[in-house]
Amino acid sequence: MRARVPASRAAAAAAAAAYVVAGQGGGGGGGGEAALGAPGGPGRRTVHSRRQSSRHPGPAVVAGVRENMGVHGAACLALLVTCAACSAPPVPLEDVVVIERSAVPERCERAVKKGDFVRYHYRGAFPDGTAFDSSYKRGSTYNAFVGRGQLIAGMDRALLGMCVNERRAVKVPPHLAYGKDGYGDIIPPDAILHFDILLLDIWNPEDTVQVKTYSKPEACSRKVQVSDFVRYHYNGTLMDGTLFDSSRTRLRTYDTYVGTGWLIAGMDQGLLGMCVGEKRIITVPPFLGYGENGDGSDIPGQASLVFDVVLLDLHNPKDGIAVEKLQVPENCPRKSKAGDFMRYHYNGTLLDGTFFDSSYSRNSTYDTYIGKGYVISGMDEGLVGVCVGERRRVIIPPHLAYGEEGTGKIPGSAVLVFDVYVVDFHNPSDVVQITSSFRPETCEPRSKKGDFVKYHYNVSLLDGTSLHSSLHYGKTYDVVLGTGQVVMGMEMGLQDMCVGEKRRLVIPPHLGYGERGVAGEVPGSAVLVFDVEMLDMEEGLPEGYMFVWNSEVTPDLFDDMDKNKDTQVDSAEFTDYILRQVSEGKGRLAPGFEPHRLIENMFANQDRDGNGKITAEEFKLKADESPAHDEL
Repeated sequence: MRARVPASRAAAAAAAAAYVVAGQGGGGGGGGEAALGAPGGPGRRTVHSRRQSSRHPGPAVVAGVRENMGVHGAACLALLVTCAACSAPPVPLEDVVVIERSAVPERCERAVKKGDFVRYHYRGAFPDGTAFDSSYKRGSTYNAFVGRGQLIAGMDRALLGMCVNERRAVKVPPHLAYGKDGYGDIIPPDAILHFDILLLDIWNPEDTVQVKTYSKPEACSRKVQVSDFVRYHYNGTLMDGTLFDSSRTRLRTYDTYVGTGWLIAGMDQGLLGMCVGEKRIITVPPFLGYGENGDGSDIPGQASLVFDVVLLDLHNPKDGIAVEKLQVPENCPRKSKAGDFMRYHYNGTLLDGTFFDSSYSRNSTYDTYIGKGYVISGMDEGLVGVCVGERRRVIIPPHLAYGEEGTGKIPGSAVLVFDVYVVDFHNPSDVVQITSSFRPETCEPRSKKGDFVKYHYNVSLLDGTSLHSSLHYGKTYDVVLGTGQVVMGMEMGLQDMCVGEKRRLVIPPHLGYGERGVAGEVPGSAVLVFDVEMLDMEEGLPEGYMFVWNSEVTPDLFDDMDKNKDTQVDSAEFTDYILRQVSEGKGRLAPGFEPHRLIENMFANQDRDGNGKITAEEFKLKADESPAHDEL
């Protein structure tokens, strides 16, 4: 798969046929022609010919002998062969090739038949064991068509019915070999030939890509089509099982377009129709693979290729996101839109189910604006139009996710699958939503700033997750409105209520606990839902007052406070007097505050020189005081 072979099967087959007819044997096996080639010219089919072959001896055999032994060595070999032939007993002309199957594979997917092209190794020897040829020594298989006269007749017969990885010991009589003529100095006349054959490959010009699926997922929503982009792992072997390449050794998938010429033609065809998670064996004949020359490295010429493939990912450049609504709440008063701020949980996987990330593992939601580019564009799009409490699956192609480069645990060109649960969302422009679920017929007075109110509440997140409740504490929650004792959204929601009224308040985080929330209690950026019941209310004092009179103020106020008549009022005298006025109903302290703290503040405001005593000159009523002071 490292090279592209766009040539069609027909063109490749024609090229292979022309290659053989041209007299080059079987490609890499041309050197064995002296031992295996037919005893006649390229067009000759007579196996009983006694005439010396006019075909030039195979270059690998002759050249190999001369290189290894020199000219004198070649003469010695010829002499040895001749002597062996002279001393051999007469051989009857049996029309039989003796075959011994010395090794047979357990499985035989295919057996050689006439017209097949084969690649095999062999050793050739005479009956006394003297070797005359070997493909192993040349480092390449012998490649030829069977039954087309490219081999000696005995070899044509011997190869029929063989399986890949089968080993045979073959004895060929002379009239099915080189007969009375022999072959030059290599094969003497009337020589019996012994061959040890190991078959490595079979194919036929009529072959197509063979696909065998051995594992397929039950659900297959989409299959590979032309122009799709795929990510897959593979092991590539020759037909005899020899490994030539594997994506797994590189620890990354093979990523490519299908049907656009980026792959060898056989793989382009073999991947079509696959599902993500499917496992197949794809067998590619050489004319749909790397052809006569191989890849120049690990794949020999004329080799069938076997790919064990598992498809991990699939998309098309034209794809948009795909959304599957897994669970939608019955009540959905509002759907998300671009510009909203959302809190959601997710599990992220690749298309084959491989996990890469989860918000659950961090025990916190993923919080972000949507539609503003803060997240990948596919997620921006996939989160629009959801309801709080909705569960959906968003499938995002890589061009809308992390592209060709990927990031972290996400490989390049990966389709991403997010299972999303929407916890809440809001918009920065949101205000408090107030819904009155119960209101008494007589709803007066109504709460306002400064009033002291007592109420019960239950608070939850927008998805219904309960946070806490005043009922759990067995007492009401008591606040003075407008004093910052509760979040701004609650201040707004408690205004204009009457005792006995029940409300639901939906408070966005910018009017609640903001981005940080409350550690261990309220998540950051959370929308809060308060169910509130007003139980009691006490009218507050006018703004700026801590104490007011319920009746006319006595003109001898300072003298009444100065209990010991020393012309000055100390803290004890001041406190005792104010508390007595409250108990007698003549005056009222601001509700909701601790009385002594209020009185201390009142005294401090009157004690202008800070000496712990109030004189008549220092003492003033609120109506007589400048706005800078907060006194009686």
